[in-house]
Amino acid sequence: MRAADGPPVRTKRKTVRRELQAMLAHLDVGDVLPPERRLAEEFGVSRPTLRAAIEQLVAEGRLDRRQGSGTYVTKPKIAVPLTMSSFTEDMIRRGMRPDSRSLSFGRGPAGARIGERLSVSPLQEVFTIRRLRLADGSPMAIETMYVPQDLLPGLRRDDLEGRSFYELLREHGIVIASGAETIEPTVTTTEEAGHLQVPVHAPAFLFKRLSRSEDGRAVEYVRSLYRGDRYRIELDLRPAPQ
Repeated sequence: MRAADGPPVRTKRKTVRRELQAMLAHLDVGDVLPPERRLAEEFGVSRPTLRAAIEQLVAEGRLDRRQGSGTYVTKPKIAVPLTMSSFTEDMIRRGMRPDSRSLSFGRGPAGARIGERLSVSPLQEVFTIRRLRLADGSPMAIETMYVPQDLLPGLRRDDLEGRSFYELLREHGIVIASGAETIEPTVTTTEEAGHLQVPVHAPAFLFKRLSRSEDGRAVEYVRSLYRGDRYRIELDLRPAPQ
């Protein structure tokens, strides 16, 4: 498609996108963009072309449209690939500084539900570890992890401060070899919103993961609540075998 008096609309949209990205580099998170009419005049494009470029940045999490208020600068969303890597490894790969804050650490009988997940007796003891995961100092997710007590008998609260659980497992000769994960859309409770510094009932992703070692043993069952305003799911799709 080509405009009657200029370059293709797609080319214009790319140009506007570059102009907007250059503008964002000089704005802070929470700043509001100038009105669309002013931006369209400044960039020399139609408002539909400008809106299309803005919508691309909204979809990427760079901008946030608020009905009746304006378009605001946000922190970029972090792509979450569906791999067996840990939160710590993912953040380091993105050039961010991972950290964690212990919310609770306990030990007791697995109970029927967690026992079934970990394939252990309901009476067998498990560690229940709840951590706030951070990147560059900002809260990103709340992680609740259940680990069989006999897997790491001497595990202490301090052992997981600011480090990857997978790294700790490797130090004890345990390698994660496989896992199963589900993802559900949800919203935050009052307590979760307080930890994540988002509004109550803010959109979130709930990840549930069961990980197994090389000998097939269940080594962890994890429920992770990720901020919906800071994450997007990233899939690598391939054609099904014929």
